[in-house]
Amino acid sequence: MSTRTDLIAPDVAVTLDGLFHERVRRSPHKVAYRHFDDQHCEWQELTWSEMEHEIARWQSAMTHEGLQPGDRVALMLKNCPQWVVFDQAALGLGLVTVPLYVNDRPENVAHVLQDSGAKLLLIDNATHWHPLHEACTGITTLQRIVTLRTPPEGDNDERLRGVDEWLPDTHEGFRHQLNDPSRLATIVYTSGTTGKSKGVMLSHRNLISNAAGSLRCFDVYPSDTFLSFLPLSHCLERMAGYFVPVMAGATVAYARSVQQLQEDLALVRPTVLITVPRIFERIQAGIRSKLDKGPASTRKLFELAVDVGNRHFEHVQGRASWHPKLLLWPLLKKLVADKLTARLGGRLRVAISGGAALAMDNARTFIGLGLPILQGYGLSETSPVISVNRIEDNLPSSVGPKVPNLEVRLGEHNALEVRGPSVMMGYWNNETATRAMIADDGWLNTGDVASIDDGGRITITGRIKEIIVLSNGEKVPPNDMESAILADPLFEQLMVVGEGKAYLGLLAVVNRERWVAAMHERGLPADWPESLHASQSRAYALQRVTQQIQAFPGYARIRRVALLAEPWTPDNGLQTPTLKVKRAKVLERYHKDFEGLYDGY
Repeated sequence: MSTRTDLIAPDVAVTLDGLFHERVRRSPHKVAYRHFDDQHCEWQELTWSEMEHEIARWQSAMTHEGLQPGDRVALMLKNCPQWVVFDQAALGLGLVTVPLYVNDRPENVAHVLQDSGAKLLLIDNATHWHPLHEACTGITTLQRIVTLRTPPEGDNDERLRGVDEWLPDTHEGFRHQLNDPSRLATIVYTSGTTGKSKGVMLSHRNLISNAAGSLRCFDVYPSDTFLSFLPLSHCLERMAGYFVPVMAGATVAYARSVQQLQEDLALVRPTVLITVPRIFERIQAGIRSKLDKGPASTRKLFELAVDVGNRHFEHVQGRASWHPKLLLWPLLKKLVADKLTARLGGRLRVAISGGAALAMDNARTFIGLGLPILQGYGLSETSPVISVNRIEDNLPSSVGPKVPNLEVRLGEHNALEVRGPSVMMGYWNNETATRAMIADDGWLNTGDVASIDDGGRITITGRIKEIIVLSNGEKVPPNDMESAILADPLFEQLMVVGEGKAYLGLLAVVNRERWVAAMHERGLPADWPESLHASQSRAYALQRVTQQIQAFPGYARIRRVALLAEPWTPDNGLQTPTLKVKRAKVLERYHKDFEGLYDGY
């Protein structure tokens, strides 16, 4: 592939719609987006100029709604070209885009629409509208609801329009109504593990500067293809999987679904992937499951490939000397590693992982098998990228050095603080929360405890608010312990608990297939979910937990485990749409199990 870059400088773009317009000017006939058309059952392509034509049509429709610069418009779509079309049409008219999660709960969507005062909402179809109808009844600011597909039959809401009826056949050309990078571009509502979500106000400058800063950390070429599957309402995907490709001139292909991701990887053959650790966890769990069922020789060959691959990686990075085992790498690469990379399309040159901590077992497996994963870190409040590892300087246990156009420092309690052009304007309609997070001199407190080594690499060690204080005064950051325990594939989700208690306990969701198999192996009751409550079974699970945390200090010991059958998901309210655990909600739901961990003490 070509390694010639074609980056658009921030001072040329000025605004986000200016960025897109400049890309159209430079690459009018190059493929911008690929997507799967359900009606025709085939993949289709759109060039940059074809996208601009559609954007202009949408701008005409928005203008006919009487929308004025500064008005908020919301969209709740899965990733598709229309997501970008709507966003760019709004930005060009000076409107403010409010993205919503397709899988969010109706009451959360209603809160965002009410709080932002959105006047227009774009949704996919009736399936998305019916659950919202009742929750949104009292929202008076919402003037128009547009559906990409046919509006719900029998619904007499006069605000509803199908997009084919709503869009005009002609347009007056692509419009830029603003040329001020300091103007508000979007309000991104944080998914919020506690309380109501807050609206993060990001300007055109915030987002353009972060895209430019990110492209100084890893190269993107016009010949690159991104496979987009994280929701575009997620700030990481919107930045790294949307604005960065526009700035660099790369092509974006939209995955059909997470369930079809494996097939789409083989079809699209991406060169760049923006992802979250959960994807690697799923792939690794699948690999481990197959290995467990196969011959011991295959399992040993796999482990040898991972071990030698990691030695090779550390040697290339300059952190380890040459070892005779490295002579085996070309053969192991052919026999094992190349088969994994082929499953990912065979062309992947970089995967950016963010949104949550990447477990070291995952990093060791995939990096050892030749997949260059760069772990990064950020917040919606910083547009979002704060730091990311580099190809030539990749320390998987860290989140890498800062983005070049940012400043970072450690504040009180070693909290990571950030200052620079990508720090948000503040929280929408919430000056109190803004002042609590951003000091008068512009430093934003991330709330994450961190360390910074001599090379400038940042390592996140916990959340200030998530530190567990035991009754003896010992302070335990649970995140590292949780990551260590999750390296055991028996456990799918878990939460270390013990605030104010004499010792630590664990709430854990186990993998059903692995649990039943383990019980059969040991001659223990295997009925699901009854076996989770047997004393011998819990003792076995605690033994596995203890093995994973042997390296932790003596006070960081888990004494009891409560085993749970139901996964924590956004649908049952125990995860945010970005798959972060709502710790308070989990404790509320499993209060009896939590108290049971301390019965009799």
